[in-house]
Amino acid sequence: MGGGGSGLLRVVRNRMLNCRRGCARALSVPARPGVKMGDNTSDTNGLLKDFYIPSYILDAGAEAESDPYLPECPVLVFINSKSGGQLGGNLLLTYRQLLNSAQVFDLGEEPPDTVLHRVYGNLEKLKHDGDTFATEIETRLRLIAAGGDGTAGWLLGVVCDLKLAHPPPIATVPLGTGNNLAFAFGWGKKNPGTDRLSVKIFLEQVRKAREMKIDSWHIIMRMRIPKEGSCDPVAPLELPHSLHAFHRVSTTDFLNVEGYHTFRGGFWNYFSMGMDAQVSYAFHSERKLHPEKFKDQLVNQTTYLKLGCIQGWFCTSLFHPVSRNIAQLAKVKIMKKSGHWEDLPIPRRHIEFASSSTRVQQIIHI
Repeated sequence: MGGGGSGLLRVVRNRMLNCRRGCARALSVPARPGVKMGDNTSDTNGLLKDFYIPSYILDAGAEAESDPYLPECPVLVFINSKSGGQLGGNLLLTYRQLLNSAQVFDLGEEPPDTVLHRVYGNLEKLKHDGDTFATEIETRLRLIAAGGDGTAGWLLGVVCDLKLAHPPPIATVPLGTGNNLAFAFGWGKKNPGTDRLSVKIFLEQVRKAREMKIDSWHIIMRMRIPKEGSCDPVAPLELPHSLHAFHRVSTTDFLNVEGYHTFRGGFWNYFSMGMDAQVSYAFHSERKLHPEKFKDQLVNQTTYLKLGCIQGWFCTSLFHPVSRNIAQLAKVKIMKKSGHWEDLPIPRRHIEFASSSTRVQQIIHI
């Protein structure tokens, strides 16, 4: 990456400072939390009023309530109904039974950016009109993301883009296959129960959870343009939600380098490349084509393992020649705060390098 390090560092820092105001936060659950249901958790209709948000807060067209109960921990719930086999759909039904159905969203029907823009736009209008209840709701609001790591990353990115003065912290329900992000913040790896009691216990954990900062990573990826033909896909490039604001830079952008296609974006927790990414993509594609085959976490993990074996995950040296090793296809550097680039160490068997027309260079800023 040569002498452009200091200039690139300036650009990245400016962009990071620009979005710091809305930096997303996570909720971390205490280890072995003791959960006791409070006396005034539910009203006579069985709704959990300490988490309940009135409809007029969520929808500008709804009629305002004269004296609404102020919830201690108002939540907006986003559920990937396709995650966890049938669990996502079942969880969606339970949350809608216990809360205002208007505060529980199916990500397959409505994306979180649309929802949050609408809700926060309405909150601003209500606050402008002197509604102190709306001010308290915004101050106390917490988000729940039920899905895998991609779902959690999607919501984190949307919250960052809103650039709020007080962004709502996010609790993650481990509804995916690996659930690494949820595990990192104490919510566990195992798919949750979808019955009313399990949901009530989880909501109590959300109420007691500690708000904390979460690291985000800025990534720049450069792919060498082939001398013959183009690496552009025929169809529009489909990029994952887990890569926040991931897109190709324009030809006039400072990051653009002649002879390369340059992409930039951000992510949380981890970024996959090489064989790991290929297996993950194969799993995602298979689940998209045949969702009926992915009924529970154990089946999903078994399928993931099977795809890894087919790919040669455990027999890399036998099935993949040296030229296919990651170190032959990609060069990874990390930029330190000083602007100095350092090579990211790669395991010993992957240290050989060779020039290739399909070589990828990835830069991760920390």
